Amino acid sequence: MGATPTQPASSVGAAAPPAGPSRAELRLRSVAWALAAGLSALGLGLLISGLEASLRAGGCGFFYGLLAFHLQRVDPDDTHLQAGLVGAVCGIHSLGLPPLMAWPLAPPLAESLARVAPAVMMVFIRAWLPLIGAALVLHGSQALARSGATGWRPARRS
Repeated sequence: MGATPTQPASSVGAAAPPAGPSRAELRLRSVAWALAAGLSALGLGLLISGLEASLRAGGCGFFYGLLAFHLQRVDPDDTHLQAGLVGAVCGIHSLGLPPLMAWPLAPPLAESLARVAPAVMMVFIRAWLPLIGAALVLHGSQALARSGATGWRPARRS
C-alpha cells in the first residue's frame, strides 16, 4: 500500500475564502484614482493659477490619488487619516513653491512677518485649492458610486 497525502483537519469541509478583486483590477483602480485626482487638480489649477502651478498641482494630485486609494483599501472609515493625507500632500506641494522674499528678513522680524503674511497665505491658498478640490472630487465621486450601488434616492418634496 502506498502512502496517500492527507489533508489537515482544518481544511476539510472549510469554505473557500470569498474572492475579492484581482491584483490587475486593483492596479487599474489605483491608476484610475490617481488619474482622476491628478486631472482634477490640473484642471482646477489651470483655472486658478496658470500652467506652471497647475502642472505642479496635477503631479501632487496624482500622488494624492495613489495614496488615497491605498488608504481607502486599508481603513475606509478613518476620516482623520484621509484629511491628514490631504494636508500632507498640500505641505509637499508647498515645498516646491518659489520664495516670496529674500531671507533673512529685516531686523524688526515681527513687522517683516506681518508685511509678508497676507501674500504668503494667498500663495498657499492658490496652491492648495486645486489639491483640496481634487480630494473633494475623488471622495465625492466615490460617495456617489456607493450611494448608487445601495439604491439611495433623494427625498421627494411634496
